[in-house]
Amino acid sequence: MFRSAGYLALEYATLFYIIFEYMCMDAIQLPKSWNVDQIIEDLDQHGFTVIDHAYPPDYVHALVEECTANLNLFRDAAIQSGVVSKIRSDHILWISDELEIAQQHIETLTALSQCLNRNFYLGIKEVEAHFACYNAGEYYALHRDNPQKKNDRVISTVYYLHEDWQDDWGGELHLQDKNEQWHTIQPKPNRIAMFQSDLLHEVIQAKHQRLSITAWLRSGQNLF
Repeated sequence: MFRSAGYLALEYATLFYIIFEYMCMDAIQLPKSWNVDQIIEDLDQHGFTVIDHAYPPDYVHALVEECTANLNLFRDAAIQSGVVSKIRSDHILWISDELEIAQQHIETLTALSQCLNRNFYLGIKEVEAHFACYNAGEYYALHRDNPQKKNDRVISTVYYLHEDWQDDWGGELHLQDKNEQWHTIQPKPNRIAMFQSDLLHEVIQAKHQRLSITAWLRSGQNLF
């Protein structure tokens, strides 16, 4: 039995929709607070988005405990290959497989990457991440995470995992969006700031210890 061209086109369209939904099934596994449609719209229109109440309280508490239990392993981020940079003064710990609770956050970002790839053709293949600790007086001066597109970082994310924060404690993310408008994002607990890696941004000097996970969604295979 032969089918008309119109019927076949409808079948192919239906099949494409099913495949698309299947390939974005990871979105179903994301926390309910992760509104994928809003994330995609914000990134498209402004180059950044904010997700509040990112994870359930039990997970946040466990993640904070994992982070603080390893603070003695954090290194001075300003020292790169023995050279001291004046652009930043925070401390970091790269997230390895041994940090199982933090790995769950990376897995969630990996799931989100699938839908970002479908909508923006970004070619994201991997996620790299580290814990970051900004003690009082520490900062990160104005910079881009992917200067001149040299390091395969496509999307940057900052997840604020401290359990308490006050507006006068500093540590804000100051960000220029894709329309060259500036925004100040407060580091509220359980919040994720997500933005294009080529956007200018800085971390204002903290007045209180600020904990976070910084992660990059990358298109390449060579990690630093």
